[in-house]
Amino acid sequence: MTTNDTTQPASTQLFDVQGMTCGHCERAVTQAVQSADPDATVRIDRSTGRVEVGNTNTPRATLAAAIAEEGYTVKP
Repeated sequence: MTTNDTTQPASTQLFDVQGMTCGHCERAVTQAVQSADPDATVRIDRSTGRVEVGNTNTPRATLAAAIAEEGYTVKP
């Protein structure tokens, strides 16, 4: 028996985000990512601007656009 499951395993993506200065910023970025992918996990290190998005199959460009819509700069 074979399966035709073409789903890719969930992966982790890293983003360098500028402009996060407070807890509100972290919440805004987290909510933006989770609006694009409700199953994604988000870990943020505000001091370095690093945003780690785990458990996602959402394209990087889609996640970056969601973050940018909140007013933050996502470095390529």
